[in-house]
Amino acid sequence: MRREVDMSSSATVQVRIDERTKTQAKKVLDALHLSMSEAICLFLRQVVLHRGIPFEVKIPNALTRETLEKSERGEDVKEFGTVEELFEDLGL
Repeated sequence: MRREVDMSSSATVQVRIDERTKTQAKKVLDALHLSMSEAICLFLRQVVLHRGIPFEVKIPNALTRETLEKSERGEDVKEFGTVEELFEDLGL
């Protein structure tokens, strides 16, 4: 559902972002049938609604950073065919 914007009371926001991020974001937004402008408006409305960033922003500790980097490289990643296999691996 697209919300109509009253252009007489609208403001302009310019954003600088690297080309790769812009391209990747556009692909995701296209799949959601959202324009970049609509997505930014959605984000800003959520900032107002939540009175802050609408998601958790944290600086990961060294262990978390290392674990995330390993995961991105495909190291120490386990895959399971079923939930039962996962539970068995966890000893549950």
